[in-house]
Amino acid sequence: MNAALHAKLKTLPRSPGVYFHKSASGEVIYVGKAAVLRNRVRQYFQDSRGRDNKTMALVAEIHDTDWIETESEVDALFLESEMIKRYMPRYNVLLRDDKSQTFVRIDMKSQWPVVSLTRNPADDGADYYGPFYNGFALKKALRYLRPIFPYLTHERRPGQSKLDEDLGLSPKISDGSQAYKANLRTLISYIKGNRKAIAAKLERDMKTAAGRHEFERAAQLRNKLRAMQELQRRVMFGDKEFLAISKDRALADLTTLLGLAGEPTRIEGYDISHMSGRQVVASMVVFRNGVSDRAEYRKFKVSEKNDDTGNMHDVIFRRLSERHIKSWGTPSLLLIDGGKGQLAAAIAARDARGVHVPIISIAKREEEILVHKTGSQVGLAYIHQL
Repeated sequence: MNAALHAKLKTLPRSPGVYFHKSASGEVIYVGKAAVLRNRVRQYFQDSRGRDNKTMALVAEIHDTDWIETESEVDALFLESEMIKRYMPRYNVLLRDDKSQTFVRIDMKSQWPVVSLTRNPADDGADYYGPFYNGFALKKALRYLRPIFPYLTHERRPGQSKLDEDLGLSPKISDGSQAYKANLRTLISYIKGNRKAIAAKLERDMKTAAGRHEFERAAQLRNKLRAMQELQRRVMFGDKEFLAISKDRALADLTTLLGLAGEPTRIEGYDISHMSGRQVVASMVVFRNGVSDRAEYRKFKVSEKNDDTGNMHDVIFRRLSERHIKSWGTPSLLLIDGGKGQLAAAIAARDARGVHVPIISIAKREEEILVHKTGSQVGLAYIHQL
């Protein structure tokens, strides 16, 4: 630890927040949340016999540390997710564990949107927020936020109990769908880390309502403010975070192996699955900087005929359309699940679009990587040396 960092750590606050470990070049290499910043951050620099090699590698690279204090652990939970998405730190290996990722799903196109959690975002038109890396804490946070921003957890059914509505946990039907959606937009804004702006607006609205002698509404807004302040006392997560080093070397090795112009920052994998030729589905999985990005996963409707090569051609042709490239960006590398036929179909679809994207395939039966000498648009010099 350098002298400047040693002195800086002495100023760490005892409040919850999010911390940023940086390398000598100023790159953010790890983002984490803490119930008590002073305790959590200092743990990295304490001697520990139980520390593994991966954590030691991270600590050895830390040159500086910054942090953002938050009002509560709830805010730290949401802010951590936003910051990890913004910086994509190399050492946040937790992102690699799909089972640890949870998303908040809200379908604002529905008349009465439902707030739910999922590990598998779908291409269904709904909005997904996340990922969050502590599902237990996320559930608790949403539970504490529900009295402040009432929301539905299930679709309304005729004749169902109004207990949640009477308890202030669900929206009042009498207020209408638009008022409910406005409330959800505020909840979404909170999830995105805009707590201070929301609190300021609630306070302004409360004072305005009181000035107009709308005392019942003023009291409702006051209660919301108090409930937000109460979040400071809520414990969302323990002060134990799991650290490990990401395997960035794998991306570098892949770049060398395939002779790519640069590291593949967006890798897309495609697979055609079916049940005896029926219920055919095409799937796209995405990895950003070597990290699975489940929010970007998509499913494509394809022909019901049992034609893997034809369906693969159709999917890649649609994916590389101008509209999708504008919306999702151009992939750095395409991985095709299948043999020579599927690889040839994908290459033909790409060439028909006139897009330059390296494509290789993986044959599951022999567990081999298949490369077309010219069509894959990769370098073969290193492969020939093997």
